[in-house]
Amino acid sequence: MRRHAQSPASHEPSPPPGERNDWQTIKTLLPYLWQYKWRMLLALLFLVGAKLANVGVPLILKQIVDSLNLTPTSPGAILVLPLGLLLAYGALRLGTTFFTEMREFVFARVTQRAVRTVALQVFRHLHALSLRFHLNRQTGGMTRDIERGTRGISSLVSYTLFSILPTLIEITLVLVYLVLNYDIWFSAITAFALVTYIGFTVFVTEWRTHFRRTMNDLDSKANVRAIDSLINYETVKYFGNEEYEARRYDEGLQHYETAAVRSQTSLSLLNTGQSAIIAIAVTLILWRATLGVIDGSMTLGDLVLVNAFMIQLYIPLNFLGVIYREIKQSMADMERMFSLLAQHREVSDVAGAQPLAVRGAEVRFNNVDFRYEPDRQILFGVDFVIPAGQTAAVVGHSGSGKSTLSRLLFRFYDIERGSITIDGQDIRSVTQSSVRSALGIVPQDTVLFNDTIEYNIAYGKPGASKDEIIAAARAAYIHDFIVSLPQGYQTPVGERGLKLSGGEKQRVAIARTLLKNPSILIFDEATSALDSRAEQAIQAQLREIARDRTTLVIAHRLSTIADAHHILVMDHGRIIERGTHAELLAANGAYAQMWQRQQAAQQEGQGMETPASPTTLVSSPG
Repeated sequence: MRRHAQSPASHEPSPPPGERNDWQTIKTLLPYLWQYKWRMLLALLFLVGAKLANVGVPLILKQIVDSLNLTPTSPGAILVLPLGLLLAYGALRLGTTFFTEMREFVFARVTQRAVRTVALQVFRHLHALSLRFHLNRQTGGMTRDIERGTRGISSLVSYTLFSILPTLIEITLVLVYLVLNYDIWFSAITAFALVTYIGFTVFVTEWRTHFRRTMNDLDSKANVRAIDSLINYETVKYFGNEEYEARRYDEGLQHYETAAVRSQTSLSLLNTGQSAIIAIAVTLILWRATLGVIDGSMTLGDLVLVNAFMIQLYIPLNFLGVIYREIKQSMADMERMFSLLAQHREVSDVAGAQPLAVRGAEVRFNNVDFRYEPDRQILFGVDFVIPAGQTAAVVGHSGSGKSTLSRLLFRFYDIERGSITIDGQDIRSVTQSSVRSALGIVPQDTVLFNDTIEYNIAYGKPGASKDEIIAAARAAYIHDFIVSLPQGYQTPVGERGLKLSGGEKQRVAIARTLLKNPSILIFDEATSALDSRAEQAIQAQLREIARDRTTLVIAHRLSTIADAHHILVMDHGRIIERGTHAELLAANGAYAQMWQRQQAAQQEGQGMETPASPTTLVSSPG
């Protein structure tokens, strides 16, 4: 028998970033580049053309010097021969630039498209991960990892194709020419210098890489602290902890500063060693060339040629160390981003999953067990049905498992045992997107996007017309409030909607859900942030909205669910009572006791709320 899901606690953790090696990182990146193999091949042809032209420049320069040195008394030869060589020299110089620019022109789309594709895939994957991952995440550090990782892709591709590979091609061409045309000492000194230089660079850079990883980790931690502090701006102000937050942030910056200083100190050592190797090699080669001119085995043109070759190799070699360091740093940056892609998708569609077919929207929980952690079971054998078009209410003390029901219905987690079905279809056997498109929720804690009121309402149905948005706002009793604002529907709501009061945010959430027009509605303490007068007005509207829909109401105030078709009373993850309002009162059990307590509190005035002004948009709700 096929198992639809595994225990939520059994998902495999991804390996820490440090466990990925460079080859794994490159293998992850290659498929994104291979989609443009023809562009890559054309870019490589332009690259070879540019290097052939570049190596040809010193050869022409040698011919010019030798011709001027050998024919000083032939005016006609001096005029014709160097003119042709000068034209060839200029053509090769221009060819080098032309082929280089054509290479970059052809390859630019490959690099940018790869960056875009990877960033989009990481973004999609993060949205596909379970709620468990996002409850444990540190948003600031994660966004910084993505930012550095995408930048690392661009750097890696650019440095490899535009710096490392051209340098290797040019070195190969120069060594071949030196072997074929000059004393073996020239190629031997050049090859030995290159091997020593590359070996020294790789060794020291590998030693320095952990400094970069440390800097990345400390940078992410400092960024997490800063973002967390700014998001909780009001809490910081409530407790007067501005200096405390500044000290915590500065502590992270101090650690980062220490790691950065160590990194810079080791960089100085690397630069000094590289310069020494190059300086010794160039000096030895010029010494051999000078001896060759003196004993007649080489011309002045040969001396100029060898010197020009060394200058051409010295410049890219000098940057080769910098480039290699940048590549290693790019690898360190990319491995953190790719580790996000390696995160296990705890909740995923089964192979061949079909869209949910809604025929009436009957919801059934069949003997459901669920736990967030292995040692923390939340639901025990929860079993109930909401017939199509009817309303079921769930009540109980805080922590009894009420809100967990809505999370499971949305399939934010997979259950441990039992099944949840909609119109007889197990939600684990159909696509997640189709399940969520059939559901609409007004949560207890409404968080809005930092955009306009219109955008936040329209989020329930992207592409909705202005008339549809206004109709939803009217149905949620928030239209009059919106039009009373100076900017109307274009009023920004601020970070997480903090420019709106709790009641105003909840009305926006109701309007957003109404615009979505789902088959199944979930009200999770949907009127908890409203005053009594507004609650009564909106409850009547919610009942009207829910009339032809299957509705699950999670409530604390029992007066709001007295007319529900079914009421479930939960305690410590179990359904301990069920029935209608009248039946439960007659049973004189837990529900009846809760009802009596709330009625007594209301009569004593303890449950009354002060009506909030529905026409004031404040920057910090009081």
